[in-house]
Amino acid sequence: MIALLFIVGAINYIDRAAMSIVAPIASKALALSPSQLGIIFSAFFVGYSVFCFVGGYVSDHIGPKRVFTIAVTVWSVFCALTGAAGGFASLLIIRVLFGFGEGPFASTGSKMVNNWFGVTERGRAVGLVNAGNPIGGAIAGPLVGLLALTISWRWTFVIVGFLGIAWVGVWAFTVPDKRTPDIIPKNTTVESVLGREAAPDSIWTYIRQPIILLTAFAFFGWNYILYFFLSWFPSYLTMAHGLSIHSMSIVTVIPWLAGFIGLASGGFFIDWMVIRTGNALKARKIVLVSGLLISAVCVGIGGVVTGAVSAVVLMTVAIFCLYLTAPAYWTIIQDVVPSPRVGGVTGFVHFLANTSGIFGPAIAGYIVQYGGGFTSAFLLAGGIGIAGAMGVGLFGRTARVPSPQAAV
Repeated sequence: MIALLFIVGAINYIDRAAMSIVAPIASKALALSPSQLGIIFSAFFVGYSVFCFVGGYVSDHIGPKRVFTIAVTVWSVFCALTGAAGGFASLLIIRVLFGFGEGPFASTGSKMVNNWFGVTERGRAVGLVNAGNPIGGAIAGPLVGLLALTISWRWTFVIVGFLGIAWVGVWAFTVPDKRTPDIIPKNTTVESVLGREAAPDSIWTYIRQPIILLTAFAFFGWNYILYFFLSWFPSYLTMAHGLSIHSMSIVTVIPWLAGFIGLASGGFFIDWMVIRTGNALKARKIVLVSGLLISAVCVGIGGVVTGAVSAVVLMTVAIFCLYLTAPAYWTIIQDVVPSPRVGGVTGFVHFLANTSGIFGPAIAGYIVQYGGGFTSAFLLAGGIGIAGAMGVGLFGRTARVPSPQAAV
């Protein structure tokens, strides 16, 4: 299960990053200005953010396996259709529909992990499942760049879109929604074993908790930094530092590899912190706040430096620390919310967090074109990250709400 979700996570980011890699070529072919290109980047997140919630909510009812089958098929088809775009309007529509398909990935993956693993195993499970994302980002640079330069940018989307269809063919006939009933993961809580019988409250009971809302706000800052990097960093290297498409596609591998190391190790580190401190929520908050703060500061400084090497080094540190904290967001929710509501609450948090993708890339595009260039855009991204980290650090308390543990 982890291996397959790792692979599709890589495919997810190859497909998602493809547009930013070919943007310097595609924007010329389709006559897109920087502000229009920013809107195209943001259009993806209109569909994506809504279906973060829809995918998580539906996975609570029909199971995450079916949701993954449908979602990956949809995003792969519209990824391929990106190559058929004829201009700004058609590309805008395709990107929104592409976002519909990719939206359920993270919240549905969290539901799958919750079905399979106990409390002190979930950090590493979430980390390994999502570690495919930065690997996909690392692969996307040289793969998409090579295909775009040797074949065409249009056929590149068709080729990478086929990867997801091939994955669905394997997924549909393999892992089930949950472990077999006679196998109980070690360190499983009473809630995770008896949660279904305990009939938890409405998802809104849990969404209203301060720790959930503040985690969503911190996740907003996390995503703002990530999507700014994902959407604009390749163009920043070519536009501000004069790198060629070939050089840019190779250089962008470095931060993504650092992100993979951060995410793959972050889950193990968080689980170790949980055991070390004896307080799961406190341990996850420590990692979240410190990692997000360091990442945000590095991003802000990255917009001030004048050399390409310095910018890449700072963004590499930023992406490493950013991904190091990633399992904390998902596991905080799993600490606070009973199993039958994890998909819906996770999806809602992911929806709020990913509204940053709707506004962030477009705002960055307008700032680059009209409001001070890349420096201002980098500083804004760093400032939002700092605000998110401080919110959880200063005010992230857990409300007392009815839970299956209390019922038992």
